[in-house]
Amino acid sequence: MIIRHAEHSDFLWLQEHDRHISKETLETKIESNEIYIATENNETLGWLRYNLFWDHIPFMNLIYFLKEHRGKGFGKMLVNHWEKEMKEKGYTNVLTSTLSTEETQHFYRKLGYTEIGGFKLSEEPFEIMFNKNI
Repeated sequence: MIIRHAEHSDFLWLQEHDRHISKETLETKIESNEIYIATENNETLGWLRYNLFWDHIPFMNLIYFLKEHRGKGFGKMLVNHWEKEMKEKGYTNVLTSTLSTEETQHFYRKLGYTEIGGFKLSEEPFEIMFNKNI
């Protein structure tokens, strides 16, 4: 698997698959190198998108692999790559979150993330916050 920063040539693919952010935000994140693309044999498998929580803590907003590429260890490889780059940039910990009803929480725990609290918005399930020292 090859991991690289998203490029402008990835915009249309990402816009089609990542329906959680606006076109403008997607463009900004590509320009800011805040999206990683995972590929194999020139096929896009998935992506990771992040920002800075409180402007100084890397926060993984989304990691997503197309259904046919799940369960193969690609997610772990992508998160490890992101954590390594964040550490190289001088960060000492990273954050993420997931809904309490989603299986993703178990994935984060397996990768060494610990639950640090959470919150509830309107009718949504409880959102669990996770931290990992890197």
